[in-house]
This record gives sequence, structure tokens and C-alpha cells, in this order.
Amino acid sequence: MTAKYLRAFATITAMSGALFLAGASLAAEAATLRLVTDSGTQGSPAGDTLDEWSRLIEEKSNGELAVEVYYQNELGGQQEVFDLLVAGGIDMMLSWPMTSYDKRIGVIYTPYMTLSWDEAIEAYSPGGWVNELLGDVFADIGLKFFGPWPEGFNGVASRGQYALDIESAEGLAVRTMTVFPAPQTMQALGYQTAAIDWGEVYTALQTGVVDGEAGNVIYWPYEYFRDTLDHYVHTKHFFMTGILTMNMDSYERLSEAHQQVVSEAAQMVMKQQFVDARERDEYYIAKAQEDGMEYHTLPEETLRDFARRAREQVWPLMEEELGSEIMDTIRTNATPL
Repeated sequence: MTAKYLRAFATITAMSGALFLAGASLAAEAATLRLVTDSGTQGSPAGDTLDEWSRLIEEKSNGELAVEVYYQNELGGQQEVFDLLVAGGIDMMLSWPMTSYDKRIGVIYTPYMTLSWDEAIEAYSPGGWVNELLGDVFADIGLKFFGPWPEGFNGVASRGQYALDIESAEGLAVRTMTVFPAPQTMQALGYQTAAIDWGEVYTALQTGVVDGEAGNVIYWPYEYFRDTLDHYVHTKHFFMTGILTMNMDSYERLSEAHQQVVSEAAQMVMKQQFVDARERDEYYIAKAQEDGMEYHTLPEETLRDFARRAREQVWPLMEEELGSEIMDTIRTNATPL
């Protein structure tokens, strides 16, 4: 166990109840911010973003702010670290956020809102309609929303067998994210599902609990599971994006100048990701094929059939959880089929 982990663990577990850091202790450590990601090791694109965000904060604050960085699983699984963020046990995060606090966070997991990169970038960029929806939701659970960290359209990576239509997916069990409506979306597309935390996916694949993974752009199954998974079907059911965010109490305890430093640094790494994401996704599509993974695209009509099926079955469930106002906005702005 690293010394850095021990320091963080001691700080967090010393506090009682749901709040891991009381205001007084955070004030005493106001010059140190804890930055975490729930997915991505050091050296991964997510890890590199954490490194750059922390570097910019320290540089732009002239060393007045220090940042401790924690990568995937160093402080727990996806739900655990998101709990820490909401409670104030950590200050900032690049997350693929959980919907346990507010189902409206599921806006970012709405299946088939957009079908092309250009549409997605317009929707998720600052001022875009998805971006505006997310800012309000995160504020309601006490989080400062800086913006999205887009990756691209996801798909289904599997072992041995694969499905290019709904009928072929029968009997194929895939891992989904542990958020609403990820399992419901894959069930609508014909799959059996198991909602599994990212940190436990490799074991689930190795032991045969699932036949594949249905939550990510091709980078993740290629980089982490290519010894196990040999097919990738680009279903494009979600436009995957992480979120750059901060505990609101932590943010408000900073001086105005330091708030500006943190916000500007977040905008810089987010802007760079909008430039890099598409190129990186295309690179890993090619790289995976070079190394033996079979990559399958869907004909445009099949993709639209999938989108219609998901919208018909999943969007009504989302309306029950997110409310008609949000879903009306999604229906108004989503790609016409």
C-alpha cells in the first residue's frame, strides 16, 4: 500500500458518519486538493488528464494550491469514490458518474441521443443543450460542474461470439455499467446483462460470469482485456463522456482567485479532450484490428433500428425517473430517426 494511499485513507477514515472531512479540517488543508478518477490508471488518457489538470492548477496558482492525484481503484471502486466526492472526502474528480444520488444524471447515459460525432460535440460542448442540462443536475447534488470529457461512441466487446442484430444477441451476457439505464438499454438490444463495477470486470470475464463488456469505447476493452475479448461491435448506444466536477463546498471554500484557477484549468483540459477524443478513438479502432481484434460496424439502417428500439423501450422508463421536462428537451434535440 503506497504512502500516498495511507495518508488519504487515514484522513478519510478518521472522520465519522457520512462526511469524511469536516469543514474545519478542510479549511486547515485548504492549499491541498484531492483529485481522483474512478476509471483509468496512471498513463491512460484519463490518468494523463488528471496529471495535466493538477499541473495547471499548481502552475497557475504559483504553488499556492497543491494537488494530490489518485488513479483508478486507489481509493475504491466507482460508487465508493463518487460517494467520497459528494460527501467532501475528495475535492475534484474525473468521473463516469453514478446515478444513485439523482437519477437525472442518467441524462448522459440516454441511449441514441446523437448518432454522429458532429452532433455529439455540438450537444456536449459548453453552451450545448446536453451540457446545459447536466450543469443544473450536478448543482442539485452539491457538485460544481466544469464540463464533459468526451471519449466517443461505445460498443460491445465480446469473446468468441458477437451480435450484429437483436436476434443474434440472445443468450449473450454482457457487463454493463452500474448506472441507470445501462442494463435496460442492452436488454432492449437483446442481450442478457450483469451490472458490474469497472474494477471487477476482468475477473467477471475470466470466470465466465459475462461473455463481453458493453460500456465503453474500444480503447478500454482493447487496452485492458484484449487477451480475453476478440470482437468489438460498434453499436454506438451511448456517447461516452466522463465529467469534470468538484465538491461544491470545497470549491466555495477556495478564494475567488483560486476558484478561477481551478475552473480555467478544467476548461483547458476539457477543450483539449474535445480535440483529442475523436482522433484517439479512430487510432484505437485501427490499433485493435492490427492486433487481432475483429471490429464490426453496423449498417446505417441497422443502427437506426437499434436506436428506435432503445428509444421505444428505454426512453419511457427514463421519463419516469428523469421527468417529462428533461425528456421533452431530449426528444426536441435528439437526432431525428
